[in-house]
Amino acid sequence: MNLLPIPVTPDIAAPLAAIDMGSNSFRLEIAQLPRGQYKRQEYLKETVRLGAGLDEEGMLTEAAMQRGLECLQRFALRLKGFPAARVRAVATQTLREAKNRNAFLARAQEALGYPIEVISGREEARLIYAGVARLQPSDEPRLVIDIGGRSTEMILGRGRRPASAESFQIGSVSLSMRFFPDGVFTADAFRAAQVAAGAELEEALTLFKPALWQRALGSSGTVGAVAQILAASGVTDGRITPEALRWCIEQCIAAGNMSRIDLLGLKEDRRAVVGGGLCILYTLLTQFGITELFPAKGALRQGVIFDLVERLEAARTSDGAAKQDMREASVEALQKRFAVDLAQAARVQATAQSLYKQLAPRAPRERQRELAWAAALHEMGMMVSHHDHHRHSAYLLAHVDAAGFSQSQLKRLGDLALGQRGGLRKLDGILGDESLLLQLLSLRLAVIKAHAREAVDSQALRLKREGKRFTLSLPKSWALQNPRTAYLLQEEAAAWARSGVLELVLA
Repeated sequence: MNLLPIPVTPDIAAPLAAIDMGSNSFRLEIAQLPRGQYKRQEYLKETVRLGAGLDEEGMLTEAAMQRGLECLQRFALRLKGFPAARVRAVATQTLREAKNRNAFLARAQEALGYPIEVISGREEARLIYAGVARLQPSDEPRLVIDIGGRSTEMILGRGRRPASAESFQIGSVSLSMRFFPDGVFTADAFRAAQVAAGAELEEALTLFKPALWQRALGSSGTVGAVAQILAASGVTDGRITPEALRWCIEQCIAAGNMSRIDLLGLKEDRRAVVGGGLCILYTLLTQFGITELFPAKGALRQGVIFDLVERLEAARTSDGAAKQDMREASVEALQKRFAVDLAQAARVQATAQSLYKQLAPRAPRERQRELAWAAALHEMGMMVSHHDHHRHSAYLLAHVDAAGFSQSQLKRLGDLALGQRGGLRKLDGILGDESLLLQLLSLRLAVIKAHAREAVDSQALRLKREGKRFTLSLPKSWALQNPRTAYLLQEEAAAWARSGVLELVLA
């Protein structure tokens, strides 16, 4: 697969791994980018059907969780020895929905041995487009569609830049479970499923109208499976058309049951979800005026690898690194959108980073950057209300779409924003995470230091740790000159004393 060359350091050229924890299948892709060209080393796929394990209350069943955990354990064996910085695991719609996702994620991360990020639908769409755009370069405006197990992503873009990206909560697994629960295929069931799919997708008709793109591409499982059926059966050369989809649907209705489908090219792991996939595809083509849908090179997992390369490049570039990581651009955009006081954010950021380096000089770069981002955005809630702005900031961070960030990481930034001031009881469930605890203490002290919203010496405070005892050293002259800040620091020490989590001593 030929790509436009990108600067690659020797470290960047080493293997990278992406894990896509989809609703139907889990996938592991290991690849290298020598001289800017994508070279797959290994690809593993297992049909886990995690999405089929969501019960009526939105809880993952133990059986579904076990299937996922066993798959991740097998992936872990293949990834043994991979540095954490070279592996990225992302989870999609099923774990966006599951009410007990945190319990599953704790077990899943232990089984895999690496962090797992739950990404939003729009972030999933952005990464899908990144994979397609890099592996199938073109300057023409394109519509990219990805039908997953429980969600469908649509992206409009040109070159490497996505213009619009949306995610819809409908997929081949969820639609098949609802309209073909016993594997029975009838004309009425297909019509009803198409109506349901159309209702979900109808709001996007204007956003992705045919006048905005010249070519439609389909990424990943469902499109690839249907394209294989059509090519193997001699209906088309693999391109998907409304007529070809009608032929597939007629074959299913004639068979009457998924167990009796006899379609060349249909893989066994697709049999249970082919009905829902066909309905979504047919609805997309007819509603959006797509006369031909072509299978695309590239998918979510490749997009994750390209995104990981950009992060590694940014980490090794001293000049302009901030511009290479999508998340930096997202933070700047959020600051502008919510009218953040940039001078105050910079004061808090510098002080918090100084304190954090004293506490955790060898902290992973991602943890350092999380603290910097939390400080940069800690006052975004001011746009809503000055009163309890930390709560508004936390809510906004936990729910906003920010390109490059996973839902998991945004939730962490939200937790830091929530804890920037006030009592600590609201954070009882997460203060056991030591890395977050050190970030939070640094942020809270920085907010107090900069509370007057004037220039500060970010190096003035010295913080030392001995077990659970943290000693904050203040120059005597500074304390005498800043009695109000000294008072707030005493109140802070009292707040930590009430929490029982740590002891903050003012020297």
